[in-house]
Amino acid sequence: MDVFPDFSGVGGASDLRAIVGALLMFVLIIAVLMVIVCAIVWAIASANGNYHAATRARSGLWVALGAAVLAGAAVAWLNFLLDIGTHL
Repeated sequence: MDVFPDFSGVGGASDLRAIVGALLMFVLIIAVLMVIVCAIVWAIASANGNYHAATRARSGLWVALGAAVLAGAAVAWLNFLLDIGTHL
């Protein structure tokens, strides 16, 4: 039995796929830039003894890293589920 979603059944599915891909790209770029910025701020704040700013930067780093991982894993998870759907 072949089970696969019919992407042609929705009007404008290719446009929707392109929009989602572009949004995912922006999320990944912004998350990676925020990881870099937060790491720099964390290093500078720790070196200067500003532990409140260092704590905030460390929290921002973890949030940005989590966003990058979730955004990157979303494509792999969706492809995995679509692949499993064809083998059911």
